[in-house]
Parts: sequence; C-alpha cells; structure tokens
Amino acid sequence: MDMEHFYQRFCKEGFDENGVLSFFEPLPADNFNFAYDVVDEIARLEPDRRAMVWCNVPGEERVFTFGEMKQYSDRCAQMLARRGVKKGDKVLLVLKRHYEFWFTVLALHKIGAVGVPATNLLTTKDILYRFEAAGITACVCSGECSITSYVDEACQKYHDIGAKWIVRGSREGWLSYDEEMSQCDGNWERIETSKDDPMLLYFTSGTTGFPKMVVHNMAYPLGHIVTARYWHNVHADDLHLTVSESGWMKCVWGKLYGQWLAGASVFVYDFDKFVPSDLLHVMEKHKVTTFCAPPTVYRFFIKEGLGEYNLSSLRYSTTAGEALNPEVYNRWFEFTGLKLMESYGQTETVVQTANFVGTTPKPGSMGKPSPLYDIHLVDEDGKDVPRGAVGEIVINTDKPHYALFSGYYRDEEITRQAWHDGYYHTGDTAWMDEDGYFWYVGRTDDVIKASGYRIGPFEIESVLMEHPSVLECAVTGAPDPIRGTVVKATIVLTKAYQPSEALKKELQTYVKRQTAPYKYPRIVEFVDELPKTISGKIRRTEIRAKDQQK
Repeated sequence: MDMEHFYQRFCKEGFDENGVLSFFEPLPADNFNFAYDVVDEIARLEPDRRAMVWCNVPGEERVFTFGEMKQYSDRCAQMLARRGVKKGDKVLLVLKRHYEFWFTVLALHKIGAVGVPATNLLTTKDILYRFEAAGITACVCSGECSITSYVDEACQKYHDIGAKWIVRGSREGWLSYDEEMSQCDGNWERIETSKDDPMLLYFTSGTTGFPKMVVHNMAYPLGHIVTARYWHNVHADDLHLTVSESGWMKCVWGKLYGQWLAGASVFVYDFDKFVPSDLLHVMEKHKVTTFCAPPTVYRFFIKEGLGEYNLSSLRYSTTAGEALNPEVYNRWFEFTGLKLMESYGQTETVVQTANFVGTTPKPGSMGKPSPLYDIHLVDEDGKDVPRGAVGEIVINTDKPHYALFSGYYRDEEITRQAWHDGYYHTGDTAWMDEDGYFWYVGRTDDVIKASGYRIGPFEIESVLMEHPSVLECAVTGAPDPIRGTVVKATIVLTKAYQPSEALKKELQTYVKRQTAPYKYPRIVEFVDELPKTISGKIRRTEIRAKDQQK
C-alpha cells in the first residue's frame, strides 16, 4: 500500500456522485495505538519520510523523519518510565511549539499514560487547579517562559508531582530533558494498550465553574482522518501548517494525528508573539502547501498586505475557531485565488461540520455535517427545527459517534447536562439553509469565542471580584473589527472608587497577573447597575445585544 492510501488501513469510506465524502467509519483494532500503529509503522515502511519541518524565531531549523520520531519517542518513553511514569498516569505538558512536545506525547501514548497539554500562558492558580482536578503526577515544561516557576509555586500546595522535566533550560529541582534523553538508548518494547484507554485530557472553559476536563481515548486519532484528508485536503507529500500552540487541542487537530495518518509532514513555527510578516515569511520560505488558522490570523494577514509575499506553493486554506466574515473570505480569495473552507468542531469532538473537499463553500457558512456524526438542530424540547430556524447543534448518540468524548472527567453532573435524551448537546446554535449548509448563530450559554480561544466568563469574573473596587461584574464577548470578538467586562464599582482610565488599566493588569493573559478584558465599561432577571441573575444577553447594536 502506498503512503497516499496508508490511512485506509484504519477506516471505511464512501463518496457521493460528486466525489464528496458521504460515509466514514473508523476501524480501530482492539489494541490500536497511534504511536505504535501509525508513527512506528510509517517508520518501518519509509523511515526517511519527512514527518516535521520545525523552525523558530532565532533561526534554528530541524527536519525530522518518521524514523527519527520513532527513535526519539522510544527514548522519551524510556526516560519517563525510568522516573516512574506508568500506564494511566496524568502528565502535564507545557511545551509551547517546541518539537519535544511531539516526542513526549507519542512517548506517553506508548506507555499508556495520559497527556494533559496546557498553554504556557497559565499562572500558578490555573496550574494548581489542573493539578488537583486531574490528579497530575508529572510535568514536562518549557524553560523558555515562566511556567516552571508557577509549577514550583503550585507544588508548595500540591505534593503529588513525582518528576518534573525542563525542556530548553535548567532549574533547580527539575530534571534536564536533554540530559535524561541522552542516557536512553531507545530500546523500547510495545506495551499493550486498549483502544478504549484514556489518551488525552484537555481542560475546556464553561459558563459556570472552572474549566471542565475532556478525555479522549486511544481510538480518537482516527476521527481526524476526516479533519486532515477531507477538510484540510492533506495528501502524502504535503507540508501542512495549522497555527496553534501545543497547549490547545487545535494542535492535535492540525499538527499531529490526521496529517500523519495521511502520510504528510507538519510544519511548526516556534514563536511567542504572532507577527504576521514573520509567519508569512516562513510560509514562503518553507513552501507550506496547506494551511489552517482562525479568521483572526487571516484578518491580520490581509491588513499586513499579501502583495509582498510569494505564497504560490499554497494550494489549500481552511479556517475555524470563530465565525468567518465574508469580507475576509473575499479578500483572501482576491490575493491568493484560494477559497477559505470553514469548519466547526469542539474540544469534545472532531470536525462536526465543514466545507469538505469537493464542495463549493458559502462564505461564512460552517458547511455541511460530517458523516462521522448524525447531527441535528433541535429546539428546547429536543425536537428537530425546520430549515431556516435556529436550533442547538446536537449529536445523536444512539447512532455511531466516533471520536466523541465519553463524558467530563470526574464530573457526572456536568456530563448529564450535556448528554441527555439520546443527544450530546454542544451548546452552540445554528440554522440550516435550503442546500443543507449550517450557519453559526451563537452559544446557548455565555462562553466567549475570541481569536480562536474559548473563554468562560466565570473565571474572569471570579478574578475581578477579588479586586477591592469591584462590587459586581459581568464578562461578555463584544464585537471587534480585527479580532472578531474581544472580552468585555461591565463593572459596578464599590462606593470608595470612581471610574477612570487609570482604574481600567489597573483592572486589566490585575486580570493578566491572576490568570492567563489572553483572558483579560480588552474593553472595560463602568455602569451604575447590571441588567438582571427577576431572580437576580445577571442578563449577559442584554449586554451583548446592546454591544451588537453599537
């Protein structure tokens, strides 16, 4: 079997009369394990096949083959196991865009341990919550940021971390990733795992309470064949770039599972601050062929001006993470001749709807439902709504629902709220047009989707309420011409404080220091009172509606 069709070992697929994917069924073996059965198998068949092209801002460059990915992940598995990491353990990974993330996550798959990726933007409070909620027992973290010091602060209150590895740096009390790896010879025997074993755990923001824990099992990667092959349009010799840090689930959507199942290589640009011209330069230099980013990135590209860059190697472009403005679609098409193919999915799922390969996209539409799921739009009573009417996007769980998470870890109550009456409820609403395309409307709750991030208002409100000036507050998403949506805080002050620009800045800085900086409110509005229901609940919908009218 040639590499172009390698993925077909793991699925059945069917197509309609137009060649568009209409049927898809993953076929994982009982002991399917992505690291052994995909990466190591490609390494056996074609050890010199390119798996990754990596570069960073200072100008370092590395190219890794599948043979090297097998070797490094075997050595990493040895290293982790020697220090006590075993099957079922939860291991925190804060590795930015370092290539060591790929070695480590594959090594955890080989051990049967659970990777818990997280962004380096987290602070001590965020990390302590994750330690306690998930029962983390080890960490592998970047030395190129402050995360190791925050981990150490969290460890003053949490005492179950057995080993800590630092990548690209040194710190007292931490094991050197490079030194430890150099002591391992890569002699690693396969450990038996099950397709139903937990593999990844991600924290995702909700409307109430702190982030929920989404667990995916060993069979989950096969759902991403649809992501890579039929949405990203990735083929065996492509170089694919999805813009995402390794702490976000978008990374495994676009920089790992589906792309390698398709035999392609992934492109990784290791940066901290997004500079549009820099990203365009490396895409031009390395001849990226397929590309995926949130609409915000495309907006910045267009603002930068694309006329100076040669993107002729780019043959396909996709977008997700927030609603796509038709103006962005049109300008990108004008510059590149490429149509932006939008999709929709969640941390809990893989691609649910998309403008799939072979379809004609409608600018701003999420596309049509994936054959992986039986998707409906329902009203509050769980009844299907007619075409043109707004309903909640739900997945019928009485029918096959591959790569859908099985529930929120350690939280039966929140799981019941999402899974009931034979459906998984996404909390997102849309309407379907006469051609079967879905159009996103908004959340049924108050989760904010800004610049590709999913942000729960409760977390930010909790931080703001700790500031002595804040009597009451409501956090919402507000329209923004560049970012699409930004975080807004509407605040009622205590009697001792008066509204001022200085206080706005103080509150913004306060949030940045207390929680991940991307959550801070870019807009702060002081009001005399917040709109409320009769029972006293804050009506964030009313605040949002006023902002939409501005």
